[in-house]
Amino acid sequence: MKKVTLYIAASLDGFIARPNGDTSWLHDKSFTLPGEDFGYSTFLQGVDTTLMGNSTYKAILGFDIPFPYPDKKNYVFSRSYHEDTEHVQFVQEQAVEFVQQLKQQTGKGIWLIGGGQINTLLLNEGLVDEIILTYVPVILGSGITLFAHGVQEKKLRVVNSLNFSNGFVQLVMQ
Repeated sequence: MKKVTLYIAASLDGFIARPNGDTSWLHDKSFTLPGEDFGYSTFLQGVDTTLMGNSTYKAILGFDIPFPYPDKKNYVFSRSYHEDTEHVQFVQEQAVEFVQQLKQQTGKGIWLIGGGQINTLLLNEGLVDEIILTYVPVILGSGITLFAHGVQEKKLRVVNSLNFSNGFVQLVMQ
């Protein structure tokens, strides 16, 4: 059975993006640590599938770089019809049933990229097996929350925590 991991960064006040979807605050040069990718490369090698909402997909396209996950099976959940692309399959069917079927397949892990709505839906349905959350020492004040309105209470167990010299704190929770 494949594992779904929400691997994501958030501001100290719980936002994953500014209100307009901007995530440039994540790439502030003052946070750069030479030779450190905060476990990203290792994590990426352990997944063969990505899941994301349509707004997150649009934000990724706005990075002005080639699509970053061409070697993965990429699913974008959208309420409206979109043509599949070379790297992305759009999913309009029920996300819960779709992810339940994905988890039954063999292969590497599934990366839940976000955003807040799909994070909430899959967490509430018990489909998120692990959360790797990196807190970034910045307060945004407003924006897109890590979890959308309606997230249900869930107790997690911290299985690892890492502190980085730039102030990042990464929690691995199950």
